[in-house]
Amino acid sequence: MGNIETVFSSESVTEGHPDKVCDQISDAILDAYLEVDSHSRVACETMIMPGKVIVAGEVSSKANIDIPKIVRRVLCEKSYTEEYHGLSAKNCVIEINIEPQSKDIYRGVVQSFETKNSVSKNVLGAGDQGIMHGYATNETIDYMPTPIILAHMLVKKLDAVRKSKEIDYILSDGKAQISVEYSKNMKPVSCKTIVLSAQHLPEISYEQLYRDLFNHVILQVIPENMITKTTKVFINPTGQFVSGGAKADCGLTGRKIIVDTYGGFGRHGGGAFSGKDSSKIDRSGAYMARYIAKNLVASGICERVDVQLAYAIGVVEPIGIYVDTFGTGKISDSKIADNVQKQLDLTPSAIIQKFNLCRPSYEPLAVYGQVGRSDLDLPWEKIEYRYLGM
Repeated sequence: MGNIETVFSSESVTEGHPDKVCDQISDAILDAYLEVDSHSRVACETMIMPGKVIVAGEVSSKANIDIPKIVRRVLCEKSYTEEYHGLSAKNCVIEINIEPQSKDIYRGVVQSFETKNSVSKNVLGAGDQGIMHGYATNETIDYMPTPIILAHMLVKKLDAVRKSKEIDYILSDGKAQISVEYSKNMKPVSCKTIVLSAQHLPEISYEQLYRDLFNHVILQVIPENMITKTTKVFINPTGQFVSGGAKADCGLTGRKIIVDTYGGFGRHGGGAFSGKDSSKIDRSGAYMARYIAKNLVASGICERVDVQLAYAIGVVEPIGIYVDTFGTGKISDSKIADNVQKQLDLTPSAIIQKFNLCRPSYEPLAVYGQVGRSDLDLPWEKIEYRYLGM
């Protein structure tokens, strides 16, 4: 392998992938509630299958929104209008099962452990127990791992050539996977394999599909220096991809949590994001962990880092902070963790306020990743504490 030490792979999916359609519906519903009532408590799950959409969860809000209208709007925007996806925005059945938020959860959020014990006032407790991770690396300008960045670039371009009709025979379901070769000092060297799958109309030949996707998608986004003579390219490896969307794969909210984050680099606590308001620490805590990780790497205190925050339901302060710089830190990991806790307010209320998480802004995050997004002005992506941890 020469200078190559290891190979790491990550995947991403298009906006028309059934799981991502569900994420976008759930976050569109969340945004609609927040638009009317910024204090809405929302936990909304979506499932799609041939001919049917199920929306379920717990919501407590002053808002009264038209959920079927939102569902049909998202389906239409993701081109779920023809039989190819097994689900039509116009005539699908929409089943809604929404109940109020559990009073026990509400009690834990609004009447936190600290408030009840007279330690502090007007603070929110964590909406659930949870373990959140944030990761950052200096290998890309967005402080993200190379494989997931390249995978996102591929599916974004795939969506773009479909919408512009530059390639007019592909449909909205698709995915990409990139395997990147790393050197001994964990620097990306080249792509070992590139996998790109796109749903298409049945009359298109494989030769035309391969040629068009290779020239108009892969070569347009993968850096020239990352494609070598030994790079293997697989386009629709089975030979065809005609049956897609809900027709081929039941979609479900929260099933692409690794696509949403770091492509498998670092670690993941297990909680999904989409359809959850910011009182759910799965979401707000993960954003804060990313913010900490990115600022640590940007400060130069380490080259890459994984940050873990742990919370208990109804408790304001995190019950655990863990930092792993993978041996690249200029000071000890435990010292960095101590300094982070001293410098930042990590209570749910402070995180929500810092990142303005009560505003309707979540639907765009439901595809192409919720972190490392240079195309969106995300507050948790800002570099503000260049010496955080010192």
